[in-house]
Amino acid sequence: MHEDFLIKICGVTNEPDALLAVGLGADAIGFILAPSPRQIAVSVAADIVKRLPHDVLTVGVFRDEAPERVVEIANTVGFGAVQLHGHETAGQSRWIRERVACTIRAFAAGDPSIARLADFGADYLLVDGPSPGSGQVFDWRLAEGVVDAGRMFVSGGLTPENVGDAITALRPRGVDVSSGVEASPGKKDPQKLRAFIHSARAAALAARMASRGVDAAPSGAAYGLDAGGGRGAGAGGEWDEPGGRSRRAHHDDRAQRDQPPWAGEPSERGEPSERGEPSERGEPSQGGEPSDAPYDWMER
Repeated sequence: MHEDFLIKICGVTNEPDALLAVGLGADAIGFILAPSPRQIAVSVAADIVKRLPHDVLTVGVFRDEAPERVVEIANTVGFGAVQLHGHETAGQSRWIRERVACTIRAFAAGDPSIARLADFGADYLLVDGPSPGSGQVFDWRLAEGVVDAGRMFVSGGLTPENVGDAITALRPRGVDVSSGVEASPGKKDPQKLRAFIHSARAAALAARMASRGVDAAPSGAAYGLDAGGGRGAGAGGEWDEPGGRSRRAHHDDRAQRDQPPWAGEPSERGEPSERGEPSERGEPSQGGEPSDAPYDWMER
């Protein structure tokens, strides 16, 4: 189990929800920049990103957008990562990765393209349901062993009730949720958010300890997780890692190395090339037939 387990709250449409999610312990916030009831304007996303702590990973989610436009938006807003959730080709994905800080490539569970993840140049894989973004749970066995678990996010129909089971089964780098913590499309439910983050954090800690051969505690309270799911009072308001180190101390260590806490080891592709401005021509966006997925493709 990776030391830096990430909880990504996606489909955020407003600043109060973004700040609430971060306050409750979310590590990453996703902004959908494609047709959806959860779509957010670029200018609104940029304003929210400016208000978030620097150690929160901000993710711009795109679907079949022209590569040069993806890069332009990502660098204008200041996203920490770009998530490609459509039919982007391997060539388009690599072109984008060379010009942004980090990419997450989303595929439906069982998609044969997952076996070629290296061709897409992505830092992380996000495994979603059969209709990506639909909020449907998939058979988690389809995601077992497809890539190094430290590079995999799990999504698709996750809720406070089932996220712990998903983490226990797959031990991924992180989880991604949108509709599972909503009161209505585009509006997060504080209680669901709190419960989801609590359940995910507790399951991740238990999985990490199990991998070290340490018996898990009966509840998250032993690690500073309060009953509501937020960052508890165990160590200055932060949950403790096994051995007494708080998450805050862990983040401070990384800050001293000028590396954001969500950053992983360099991928097998080596160091990314220097960011540059989008070319006048770029690589054309992929054509093809429209997806069969429902219109509300980013429900998760």
